[in-house]
Amino acid sequence: MLQKRILSIGLTAISLFALFNWNCTKLDTTRIGADLLPAVDNVTTFDTVLNVNSTQGIFLDSTYINKSEDYALGSITFDPLFGLTTANTFMQLKPPFFPYYFGNPKDTISGYSTVGLDSIVLCLKYKGFWGDSALPIHLDVREVNEAFFRDSVNFENSTAYQPAYMGTSLGTKDIDVRRLGDYIKFTNRRDSVNYQIRIKLNQAWAAQLFGRDSIQANGANNAFYSDSLYRRFYNGLAVLASGGNGLMYVNLADTATKLEVHYRRKNQGVVDTVYSSLRFNTSTLASSSAPSNGTNNIIRTSSGYPVSNPAPGEHYLQTAPGTYVNLSVPGLSTLSNRIIHRAELILEQIPTDPVLDEKLSAPNFLYLDLRDTTTDARWKPIYFDLNTTVIYDPDYKTSYPFYPGSVDFNYFGGYRRIKSDAFGNSIKHYTFNISRYVQHLVTLHTPNYGMRVYAPFNIHYGQYIPSYIPYGNNLAFGRVRIGSGTNPNYKLRLRIVYSKI
Repeated sequence: MLQKRILSIGLTAISLFALFNWNCTKLDTTRIGADLLPAVDNVTTFDTVLNVNSTQGIFLDSTYINKSEDYALGSITFDPLFGLTTANTFMQLKPPFFPYYFGNPKDTISGYSTVGLDSIVLCLKYKGFWGDSALPIHLDVREVNEAFFRDSVNFENSTAYQPAYMGTSLGTKDIDVRRLGDYIKFTNRRDSVNYQIRIKLNQAWAAQLFGRDSIQANGANNAFYSDSLYRRFYNGLAVLASGGNGLMYVNLADTATKLEVHYRRKNQGVVDTVYSSLRFNTSTLASSSAPSNGTNNIIRTSSGYPVSNPAPGEHYLQTAPGTYVNLSVPGLSTLSNRIIHRAELILEQIPTDPVLDEKLSAPNFLYLDLRDTTTDARWKPIYFDLNTTVIYDPDYKTSYPFYPGSVDFNYFGGYRRIKSDAFGNSIKHYTFNISRYVQHLVTLHTPNYGMRVYAPFNIHYGQYIPSYIPYGNNLAFGRVRIGSGTNPNYKLRLRIVYSKI
C-alpha cells in the first residue's frame, strides 16, 4: 500500500506557487454528475463530441495476489463471448506450533485419552460468487508435489503460476453455491457452520497424517516435530475446479479455512468426538510455524472466441487477468483554449443475451491511465482527476507522490452504472471525468497522451515501485462487451461541455 506524503504546515512561497499551478484547472467546479453543469444553450455554454480511436488488447502478463485476499475457485464453461476460465487454488495448512500434537500431552493424567481418528475435512471460507449459480462446481483435492511451492513462503505468487500436483484424488465434492448458506452439523452433532465449503478427505491419507502426531510417532514418522519436517511430508493441497459456470471466492487467511482433524477421545470412560485445526498461517512470529504459501492459478482460454478477434465496432473488457482497450483522441491536440466544464469519456455495453449478461455481469470498476510516449513509453496515472483533494505527480519528478493514494470514484467515475439504451434494453455503462486533465491540455498545451482502459484487480507502475496498488475488483470478477469509437449505436466517445474565453 502506498502511504500519502504529508505536506508540512509551513509551505514556502515556491510550494504555494506549485500548489496554485497544480490546481489551475479548478475552472470546473462540478463535483458529481452532469446535473450540476450549466445548461448547454449554445450562447454561453456549448458541447462537442470528439471521436475516440481504439484498439483491443489482451494482457500477456499475469496478476499478483496477496495471500490474505479472496481467491477465485471455479470454472466458466459457457461464455460465448469471452471463452473458458478455470480458477484453481493451492495452499499450505499448518499447525499453530511445533512440536504439534492432537489433544493434550497430559490427557492420560487428566483422565482423557485419544482413541483414534474419525475423519479429516478440508474447509474453505466462502466469501462470494460470480456467474451462474444454477450449475454445481466440481472440486477435486490433491496433494502438491513441488519443492518450490513448499519452500517459497515469502514470495507473492502470480496467477500464471500453478504448482505441480500429484497422486490420486484425496476427496471430491460438487458444490451447489445456493446451499452454502445452509447450516451443516459436525460429527459431534453439537457444532454447526454455514458459508463454508467442506470436503471430506480420503481416510487412508487422513490416517497417515494423524499418525504422525508428535505424541504418537517417533523418529522419521514424527512429521509434526518441526515446520521443515512437516513441509517435507506435506507440501500442500491443490483444489482443482471443473464444471459449472461460475467462480466462488474463498479466503485462505480466514480462520474458517482449515483442515479439521476430527478424532475420538475418551473422557473418564466415555468416548467423545472432538477436533483440532490446521490453518493457513500468516504469522511471522518465531513462536509459530513458518508462514503458509498459497497461490491462485487463473487459466483463460480465449482462442476461437470473439474476445480474441473482435468484430468491427466492438471491444471486450475482462477483469484481470484479462483484457484492455487502448484509446487516443486526436481532436484534443487541436482543441482551442476554453473553459472546460466537463470532459467525460463514455463507454456503453453492447447487449447480448439479457440473462447471460446478468449472470456473467460487467466489472464493478474500470480504470483509465496514460501512455507516456514522450519518455520511455510506460504507463502512468492520469493527471489531476483521480482525486482532486490530493496533489500528486504522475511523472514522479516532484516531492509529491505519483498516485493519490485512493481514487475518488464519485468524481472520477469508472464504476458500473445502469441505463436504458435507445432500443429499451437495460445496459451497463461507465463514464470517466477527465475535465481537469483536458483543461490543462488545452490551456498549457501539454502532451495529448494515449490512454488505456481496463478492469484491474490491482494497479502496477513498476518504474516507480515494485508493489501493487489494490483496486475495487475481485480477481476475474466481471466482463463486458462495449462499443468502439466506430460503433453506430454504442459509440465510445469524449463529450466536452465548455464555454468560450
